[in-house]
This record gives sequence, structure tokens and C-alpha cells, in this order.
Amino acid sequence: MMENAWIIPLFPLLSFLILLLFGKRLKDASAYVGILATLAALVYSLLVLFERFTEPTFKTSTEWLRIGDISLTAGFEVNQLNALMLVIVSLVSFLVHTYSKGYMHGDERFPVFYAYLGLFTFAMLGLVISPNLLQTYIFWELVGVGSFLLIGFYFYKEEAKAAAKKAFIMTRIGDVGLLIGMILLFWETKSFEYSEIFEAVEAGAVSTTMITLTAILIFIGAVGKSGQFPLHTWLPDAMEGPTPVSALIHAATMVAAGVYLVAALFPLFAASETALLTIAIIGAFTAIFAASIGLVQTDIKRVLAYSTVSQLGYMMLALGSAGYVAGVFHLMTHAFFKALLFLAAGSVIHAVHTQNIEEMGGLWKKLKLTAPLFLIGTLAISGVPLFSGFFSKDEILIAAWEGGHPVLFLLALAAAFMTAFYMFRLFFMVFTGEARTQMKNVHESPSMMTFPMIVLGVLAIIAGYVQTPFNHNLGDWLVAGNEALGHSHIEGPIWIMIAATVVSLAGIYLAYLIYYKRSIARNWLSGSGDTLHTILTNKYYIDEFYQMSVVAITKGISYFLRFIDVFLVEGIMKGVAGIVHGLGAAGSKLQTGQTQTYVTVAFVGMALLAVIFVLTGGYL
Repeated sequence: MMENAWIIPLFPLLSFLILLLFGKRLKDASAYVGILATLAALVYSLLVLFERFTEPTFKTSTEWLRIGDISLTAGFEVNQLNALMLVIVSLVSFLVHTYSKGYMHGDERFPVFYAYLGLFTFAMLGLVISPNLLQTYIFWELVGVGSFLLIGFYFYKEEAKAAAKKAFIMTRIGDVGLLIGMILLFWETKSFEYSEIFEAVEAGAVSTTMITLTAILIFIGAVGKSGQFPLHTWLPDAMEGPTPVSALIHAATMVAAGVYLVAALFPLFAASETALLTIAIIGAFTAIFAASIGLVQTDIKRVLAYSTVSQLGYMMLALGSAGYVAGVFHLMTHAFFKALLFLAAGSVIHAVHTQNIEEMGGLWKKLKLTAPLFLIGTLAISGVPLFSGFFSKDEILIAAWEGGHPVLFLLALAAAFMTAFYMFRLFFMVFTGEARTQMKNVHESPSMMTFPMIVLGVLAIIAGYVQTPFNHNLGDWLVAGNEALGHSHIEGPIWIMIAATVVSLAGIYLAYLIYYKRSIARNWLSGSGDTLHTILTNKYYIDEFYQMSVVAITKGISYFLRFIDVFLVEGIMKGVAGIVHGLGAAGSKLQTGQTQTYVTVAFVGMALLAVIFVLTGGYL
């Protein structure tokens, strides 16, 4: 099966082409084209994963372009990491396609939506099986195009258009770093192939300085895609897209691409302590920074969006702490419980037609399936014992502690407390108490929407058991045969697990006292003042800072260049053109077509020549 793994991305590509050509005729049947295509990709991905358990890594490539002695290749590779990613991406995509059948029903551009989903899924699947940086970069940019189309799907809304442009531009900023890093690596190693780059690094053919520089540049690309500080502001705004898009992009695909890239190139990053420390610091800061903003958000999807940014920071912290298995493990568990939370949030929005949690309440009794499923996702992301997030978050905290980063460990622990608090704040405000506004005809979502949530709910519970303190099955498999990836499990003191559990339960209990029991005032932290709340509500004014600095400077430079172009370059050209045009017009007036005029001009000319001849004495 691995020899034909290249077929997997072609299934969603085929659905994209079919819907592009025949979508208007198929109408609602477009959903079945997309669902069947992603189901085929999922089945094939599972077969490839099962075969990879017993077979070695498979890689094949063919020459794509030759320039002198330089040969560029294209192909695909199936190793432990991308075999796992194939299943994660195709599974979440299949569930989102199924869910969208109910959520997007009645939309005028229903076939277009499924076409965009197919294109995006194709790009992501193509990215994860790419064996070299150049091919990865091609699919990397195609993922960006797909996300732009999906985020801006409601293009008639100004907010959606602005969010799509913002996502596209900010991720392009990161992509410049990735492109430069790729070029420098090719300059040093004469190859884009992952395997050849790793061999060159291991053999000492690349200087330490160049390893650090290229690793950090490539990480900048991951910062853009995975919404790490300071290129994180596009991700919450991307909530303007349809909710199924949020589940797809912010759970297991686009935002995971940055984490996947760092994991795929981990031997390169591991060769530079500076690069790893940079990743760890940015990851830990992003985790607590985004978590603090999530404490006060009132839009259900934006709470989950900042949660995504925070959890991606956790993954980067793990990878930066040399916890390769911990980072990949959390990438997997997060894909399931975050997709569940987004789909459940979509079910809530579908029922009450608002995203403002201040207007919700009392939905536990009315959404009897969505509510417990949302609770499962909330317990998982909060790191409550026996749920998947507990095991993966514990691995990350141990990796940070044992990696010699006690300050980053404390930041991660604080972020864990905040995560538990704001997620249960969300749960209590939405599902408990009494409805704060009039809600009529609130009912559970159709089975096409609840089925994907049930599947994800089960995975959110059981997925963590593949890597526990007592068995390291996932870790043993992930690092098998590659010492550069580190250990399958990092042993840590038992108090870390206890501290993580206590912190999570403390966050849940505080949210319970404030938003369920109401025995503590909601403004207990800020007291009578609201400065802290205002700062958090306005997301530390990062967007405003960008508007006053980067955007203002860019606009200033643009206006200056436009002035030069319009008034100098174009002005000079217009002046020269005017002179030439004037001379031409003057000359054209002499060409009257009248014989008398021509004879007169000739006579006058001869007379002038005679006068000159006489005055000069015959010497000209």
C-alpha cells in the first residue's frame, strides 16, 4: 500500500475538479462527492498506517528538473510521522465534510464550499507526504490559498474579506523566512531532500552558525502558519469563515502544518541548541499569552481560536525542549478534542443563531447530545485525568522540566490553569444556568452533524492511551531507527503529573465558583477597576500596534513610491511625450497637401539661401 500512497491526495483533488466542473448541476449531491472522496482517502491512509507498523520507511522520487549538475526531484515518502498525519488529516477532513452536509445545508454556494474543502484537503495531504523542502513549499503555499478561499467564503461580509486577506498576508510574511531558509540550505547542501540535508548536518558539512540561521528562518515559516506570537493575530480573525472551516483549519490541518514542519525537520533543529531554545521560548510565551486573552472573550469561536493558539504554543514548547514525541503526541490529541469543540460550538450556533456566550445559557437540557460531547472536549483540553489531553500535556510539562527550562515549565503550568478556567467558563456560560435571552425552537442538530462529534468524542477520550507513563507504544514507534528524534518517553518526577492535575482542577473549580455557583464576583481579579479586563479584551492592543507601526510605515512607503511614480517618473515621461507630440503637431501643420503652399515654401527657402550666399561672399 505504501508504494501507492501518492494516490491519497488525489481523492480530494478529484472531488475538487468534479465540483468545479459539475457542481452547479450536482447541487446538494456535491456533499456526497466530497464525503466519498475523503472517506476513500481515510481508508487508504489507515491501510498505509497499518502497513507502516511492520514495514520500513518507503520513499520514491523521480527527476523533475535538471539544471547543469543540479537535479530537482519530485516524489513522496511514508515514514512514521507522515503516516500518522495522513490518518489525522483525512479523518478530521472526512468528519468535517460529513458535518458540513447539515451545517451548510441551504447555502447558495454549497457546491463551491465543498470544492474548496477538497482543494484544501488535497494540499494538506500533499504537504505531509512530500520528501523534500521544495515540494513541501509548493503544497505549503497551496494550503495558504485554500485557507484564503475558505476563510473568505462569505465574501459579501467585509469582516470575512478582511480576515481572509489578513490570514493570507501574515502567513506570507512567515513564508518569506521559510523560503530564505530553504535557499540557504540548498546553497549549503546542494539538495532540498530531507534525508540529504540531515546527512550533511550530521556529517558536519554545514557550519553551526548556518544550521542555527536556517533553522530559525524555517521556524519563522512555522510561526506564520501555526499562529505563534507575533504572527498570531490572523488566526482568531479567521473565525469569520464557516464553523466547519474553523474545525478543519484550526484542529488538524493548516495550523498543524507549522508544527509538522518543525517535527519533520527535527534533526536539523536538534543540531542547534539556540534554535531549540528559540522555539521553546516562543512556544511557552505564546501559550500563556493566548490563554490570558481567552479568559475574557465572549465569542464562542474566538475563545476556541485563542485556545488553539495557546495549544500550538504548547506543541512548540515540547519540540523546543527536545520532546519530539510529546509535541507530535499533543498534535494528535489536540486534533481530536479541538475538532470536537469546534463542531460542538457549530452545533450550538446552529441551534441558537448567535456566537455571543453572554446571550446563551441553559442549553444542557435542550442540546442533550451536543452538551455532553462539548464537556468531553472541555475535559480533554483542560488536562483532566483519564482524558487524552491529560497524557499529552503531561508529556510536554515533563519535557520542559527535564529539558532544563524551569521558567518555561512554570509558564506552561500557568497556561494550563488558564486553559481549564476559560474552557469551563465557556462551558458553564453556555450550558448551565438559565437562558439569558429568549431562545425559541432550540433543538439538537441533525445526525449528519452529531455523528462526527460522537466519533471525535470517543477519540478525545481514548487517543491518549497510546502513550502513557506505563506504555510508550506511540513513542517507541515514532522514534524507531532514528536517534536524532530523541527518546520515546522522557521520565519525570511524579510531582509534575500531580501539579498539572491540581492546577487544572483548580482552574475548573474557580470557573465553577464564578460562573455556576456565582459565589465569587466575575470582576474579582480586577476589582473596581477594569484596566486589566480592557487590555485582555483588546488582545493587548497588538492589532492596533501593527496598524500604527507596520501598516502605517508600509502605507507611508507605498505613498512615497506612488508619488515618485506619478509625479516624477510619469511626469517626466509625460513631459517628454508632450514635447515630441508638440513638435509632431507643428510639423504636421506644414503638410497641408496644397501645391501652392509647397511652392511658396520652396521659393522662400531658395530666397533665404540666395541671401545667405550673397552675405557670406559665396563661402558657406
